[in-house]
Amino acid sequence: MENVDYIIVGDGYAALFFAHHLIREQKSFRLFSEGRKGASQVSAGIINPVVLKKFTTFWKAQEQINYLKNTLAEIERYTGKNYLVAQPIHRIFHDENEKNLWKKKAGTDELKDFLATEFSELSEVRNPYGTGTVSQSARLDVASFFSDMFTWLMKENYLVSEKFDYSKISPSDNIYKEYKFRNIIFCEGMGVAANPFFKDIPVIPNKGHHIKVQLQNDLKTKVTIKKKHFLFPLDSGLYFYGGTYDRDQLHLKIDDSATDQLVSGLAEIYPFDFEVKDISFGFRPTVKDRRPIVGRHHIHQNFYVFNGLGARGILNGCYFSKHLYDFIETNVPLPDEISSDRF
Repeated sequence: MENVDYIIVGDGYAALFFAHHLIREQKSFRLFSEGRKGASQVSAGIINPVVLKKFTTFWKAQEQINYLKNTLAEIERYTGKNYLVAQPIHRIFHDENEKNLWKKKAGTDELKDFLATEFSELSEVRNPYGTGTVSQSARLDVASFFSDMFTWLMKENYLVSEKFDYSKISPSDNIYKEYKFRNIIFCEGMGVAANPFFKDIPVIPNKGHHIKVQLQNDLKTKVTIKKKHFLFPLDSGLYFYGGTYDRDQLHLKIDDSATDQLVSGLAEIYPFDFEVKDISFGFRPTVKDRRPIVGRHHIHQNFYVFNGLGARGILNGCYFSKHLYDFIETNVPLPDEISSDRF
C-alpha cells in the first residue's frame, strides 16, 4: 500500500493547475488520466478579460490574469517553458455603432485597463470599420502545455495512465487500489456524469467545434483575430478557427452545421481561399450562473469536486485551484460564488 496526500482524477485545466499547487507545496499525489482529449485539450486557449459580444468584463478578471501569469512563471521552473503566447486579440468591429460603444466602454473604470483606445486596421483580412485591441489578452500554447506537463508528471512518477475505476474505491478506508489517500479531487469535466459521488452537480454540456485550416496567404500580423470566432496561427503552419457553442446537438460526432458555420465565418473575414485540414470538438462543462463548482462531498469529507470551468477554463482552473487548495489545507472558506453549497 502506497500512502499519498492526494489523488486527482482528471486531465484538463482543473486537474493540472491543482496538481501544480501540490508540486509547489511538495505534497505527494497521483493524477489518474485515461489519456483522452477532453474540452481543455482541444480548446483555443484564449486568455481574454472581456466579453466581446457586450464589451463587459467578468468577476475577478484582473486578479485571474495576474494569478495566471505568476502561475505560468512557476510552472516554467520545472518544465523549462512558459506557455503564454503574447498575441493580443484584435476585435473586428461589425459597424460604426459597435466602434462607438467600444470607445464609450473604454472610458469606464471597469474596462479602461482592458480596452485600448487606439484603433487599428489589419491589411490581410476584411475589417472595414477597423479593430480594437483587448489589452492584457493573450493565449496559451495548449498543445505544448499539456504535452510538457504530462511528460513531466510521468517522469516524476505522479501520473497514472489509466481510467479511474469508481468500483475500486473504499471511502471508509480512504483506499483506492494500492493507494491510501488523504484527499481525492475529482476534476472530470463532463465525465462527472459517471461519478457516483458527484454525478448530480448541475453542469451543462456545451459542445464546441473548431477547425484547423491552411490559408492561401499566411497572415504576417501575429495577433489573434476575433469577429464571430477566433483566428490565430499554430506552430504547424496551420491556423486555428473556432469555436462554436451548442447545448442541443450533443451526440459524439462532428456536426455539419457547426462546420458550415465556421467555414462561412472565416470566409466572411478572410478574402482568399483556404482548406479545412482538421475538425475537432469537445464538451465544455458549463454552469447556469457561469461560475465554477468547487466543494466537499456532503458525506465523504475528504472527497472534493472541481468542475464547471466553462469557456474560461484556463483562468478559472488556475485561479480557483488555489481556493480549493486553501480550503482543504487551511480551512479557508470558499467564496459563496463558487461553492458547491450554493445549489
